[in-house]
Amino acid sequence: MKALRAARMERCIGCHSCSLACARQVHKVLSWNKAGIRISSSGGLSTGFEARVCLACHPAPCAEACPTGSLSQRRDGGVIQKRNLCIRCGQCAEACPVDAIFLDHLVNPYVCIHCGQCVPYCPHDCLELVDLPPKEQEEARND
Repeated sequence: MKALRAARMERCIGCHSCSLACARQVHKVLSWNKAGIRISSSGGLSTGFEARVCLACHPAPCAEACPTGSLSQRRDGGVIQKRNLCIRCGQCAEACPVDAIFLDHLVNPYVCIHCGQCVPYCPHDCLELVDLPPKEQEEARND
């Protein structure tokens, strides 16, 4: 399994190309309010930017909080989203420990699904898609 990482944010210029690519490529709209990755200032004009993106938790608190199964656990971390099951309750966003689920004005959730569609659109190579270790290997290392 793969996971998106914002590995080189010191290069970020805040252009939001990644957010727009996610919205357009994954969600078929052109609005950074409907993306699974958000870029924001890390505190001022001279301090740079940070990416808010799903960390691929395992177990995923957002999936556990979802009452309908709209968000379900991926095998090695992160979630799979089934929009047709969403009742727009917002419990997933409340449960996310890193505030990486974004709710639009209709309370539709947007979360990174670690597809990597945004990576080639970053003009400064800030993002990367990395292999997650299989859950079984991770558990063996922790024993």
